[in-house]
Amino acid sequence: MTRTKGPLARPLLVVLGVLAFTFGPKLVSFYVDWLWFGSVDLAQVFATSFKAQVFWTLVGGLLGGLVVYASHLALVRATRGRVLSVSIENSAALQLDTPGRLDRIALAAPVLAAFLSGSLFAGNWRTFLFQANATAFGSADPVFGRDIAFYVFTLPALEIVGSALLLSFGIALLAATAMYFLKGAVHLTSHGVAAERAASVHLSVLGSLLFLALALNTFVGMHAVLYSTQGLVAGATYTDVNARLPLMNPQIALAVVAAALILANIFVRRKLLVIAGIGAYVVVAVVGGTVYPALLHKFVVAPNELVKETPYILRNIAATRKGFGLDAIEERNISGQTGLSREDVAKNGATISNIRLWDHRPLLDTFSQVQEIRTYYDFTTVSNDRYLINGEYRQTMLSPRELSSDSIPTKNWINETLTFTHGYGLTLGPVTQVTPEGLPVLLVKDIPPVSTAAEIKITRPEIYYGKLSSSHVIVNTKSKEFDYPAGEDNVFTEYAGAGGVKIDSLLKKLAFTVHFGSMKLLLSNDITASSRVLYHRNIAGRIGKVFPFLRLDSDPHMVVADDGRLVWMYDAYTVSKRYPYSQPVAGGVNYIRNSVKITIDAYDGSLRFYIADAADPIAQTIARAFPGVLRPLAEMPEDLRRHLRYPLDIFGVQTAVYSTYHMEDPQSFYNREDQWEIPVMGAEGRREQMEPYYTIMKLPGEKKEEFILMTPFNPKKKDNLSAWMAARSDGEHYGKMIVYRFPKDRLVYGPKQIVARINQDTEISRQVSLWDQRGSQVMQGTLLVIPVENSLLYIQPLYLRAETGKIPELKRVIVAYENKIAMEETLERALARIFGEGAGAERTAVEAGFAATGSAAPGAAVRLPAAAGDLAARAQEHYERAIKAQRDGNWALYGEEIERLGEIIGKMR
Repeated sequence: MTRTKGPLARPLLVVLGVLAFTFGPKLVSFYVDWLWFGSVDLAQVFATSFKAQVFWTLVGGLLGGLVVYASHLALVRATRGRVLSVSIENSAALQLDTPGRLDRIALAAPVLAAFLSGSLFAGNWRTFLFQANATAFGSADPVFGRDIAFYVFTLPALEIVGSALLLSFGIALLAATAMYFLKGAVHLTSHGVAAERAASVHLSVLGSLLFLALALNTFVGMHAVLYSTQGLVAGATYTDVNARLPLMNPQIALAVVAAALILANIFVRRKLLVIAGIGAYVVVAVVGGTVYPALLHKFVVAPNELVKETPYILRNIAATRKGFGLDAIEERNISGQTGLSREDVAKNGATISNIRLWDHRPLLDTFSQVQEIRTYYDFTTVSNDRYLINGEYRQTMLSPRELSSDSIPTKNWINETLTFTHGYGLTLGPVTQVTPEGLPVLLVKDIPPVSTAAEIKITRPEIYYGKLSSSHVIVNTKSKEFDYPAGEDNVFTEYAGAGGVKIDSLLKKLAFTVHFGSMKLLLSNDITASSRVLYHRNIAGRIGKVFPFLRLDSDPHMVVADDGRLVWMYDAYTVSKRYPYSQPVAGGVNYIRNSVKITIDAYDGSLRFYIADAADPIAQTIARAFPGVLRPLAEMPEDLRRHLRYPLDIFGVQTAVYSTYHMEDPQSFYNREDQWEIPVMGAEGRREQMEPYYTIMKLPGEKKEEFILMTPFNPKKKDNLSAWMAARSDGEHYGKMIVYRFPKDRLVYGPKQIVARINQDTEISRQVSLWDQRGSQVMQGTLLVIPVENSLLYIQPLYLRAETGKIPELKRVIVAYENKIAMEETLERALARIFGEGAGAERTAVEAGFAATGSAAPGAAVRLPAAAGDLAARAQEHYERAIKAQRDGNWALYGEEIERLGEIIGKMR
């Protein structure tokens, strides 16, 4: 007994070792993923995904493997006992008596087919899952009359099945032909190829099945023409409908006929009929796919392209507008020439007081210098939002203070995993207010967070989940977990959330050790049964782990909930590349909806998915495939729902498409007579397309201010303004889009023209040159086009960065209206220069207090000071700043303030 164990045990150990090395990490990853999905209450997603993946992998593997294995069994039966024998007529046969070994080698063919077909199905299991739960679009294509769901859900599944069948039958045919040749059942003669009866029958069946698979693939390809991009526009054009498609049905029929003729050849030996059937199929495929369409296009379509293609252009316009959600856009005409009075400006005080004076880049630089507190904190993004502050609807800019693991002072496993685990708090301020020093006013700042706005209180400032979060941390250990710095000392904390997975067993500890590739987790004495590992902490990766098929917006934003918790809000898109006749954008997408809103708690990482567009069939299909995961938007807490924004990315796509597809007349569309474009700003070499921007304003024709996302349009290769588009974000109007068109017979200045006029203004040019000569860097902010009543204001901030400093300061605000341009230290003063004193209307004491001291001042509304008092107050401000600059040795600023003081004294005479 002892002698037999040795020889058996050694190979067994080797096999077990290979299996453990190959499948061990995958099993561990599976177990860790199962724990994670359970920790976020999404075990049903994991279960559904796992079952679907296993099922369709097996279906694909069995499809390919059984087809080729059945062929292999037929081959073995037909050639049982035969040796390897390759012969050519009039030559000696090469023989090798190894029939059994050769048959075993031939088993590689079904194994290969099972692997390739299984891999194809495994990589597309979601396609089959969605096809099984497909929701109808309720509209049909104009060629075949099929519901759009057939193209979005069913056709991709048929394409995979067709490819798998073609692959499997092809492998079976090649393998069988090779084996019959090697065993002498198929040999070459002077008249061609000769085959024994059994081999001929077998190969004929496989050839017949191969042509049936070609018929299925041709059927798929015929319908795929409807989202082709080979013609004048996307979709089936005149050439496709009148040349290519009419010959694809005969092509399918000829593939079936060829399959039948090949099968009939088993009983009636007529090689000529088989050759004729295959030849006819090839001829029709070549002629119908290339030759005839090319001739028809050259001699029929090209000379009369507009006439011939008009019906298909109309289809493309309608489908593209529907695919990108442009069919519901409301269009309004606006004169752009109505004269504005100071009363009009005062009447739109809420719009004026929410004009954004801080750009993202300079504000981010400022936050990084004054609010990071420690080097291991980082501000990565600034987001626009709105809050009710002291009873007023105010636009704000918010930036989370995240922990940068790359900047931890001493990098080691304990610091990176156990000690420095989270970011802390945020900064938040109004978009239009500055301190006397030109810095942003902050309503929330510092560590711990200090808020001067009663409505915004942060009770849970820790950010364990964010954009910068590292792969994993472990909390509730014996090691002290750093919370935040307090002067020279540090404050420590213990995690009180339910996020992550408890490491309460040796199995879990071993699994996480293997998964994270660190023995320190297993060997550390700091890990206890109460310790929790928090992983998948990057918010984009966290969502992608659940629903990788959703496209995520590039600008998630953080919200301070009413209970003081910090919550990330993410917009996700459902997309398709197969919407018939819709013109694709970059990446091939020709259908997009912002159908899913996602919230992620920054403290415990809890995920919630909400359907924002219940009419989207793709979202409905996802909801049916994963029941209970996508909740109605009405279930989102009200305090978070108030912060829903129309997202930037889809708006950018829609504006780009609409710049062409606002033209619904086919002749105008064909000639591109009225094509628009997003204004391009900047000097040569660094020209950039103007970005959409959020603002609070009262839309023309509406009764109250609201939070919108907007962008202007220029005519193609022109600089004047042709229209502007707004996407609404508040309440019942959420998601509605309006385009305001300007008259074509009037000149309405565009952003580039206004910037040129600003740069040519002698006063502005002289001041900018003066700053530059004194070693400071002038930064021109984004020019904002602000509609007021039926006219337009143009606002541009100017920032100044000292040569030796890194903090940009807001120094001037430029306002342009019609032929007037004014540059002043504040928006109110610039407006007063153009429209007269009092044009700023009433500003609240909050604003007045900020302007004077940089801190909030509660109270009722007060009016701006009268003209003389205003000038005196401004003179006093410049004098005090000049004295301060003199004491600080900042002679550039001193000279500037003295010069401004002189200008004001001149006005007072």
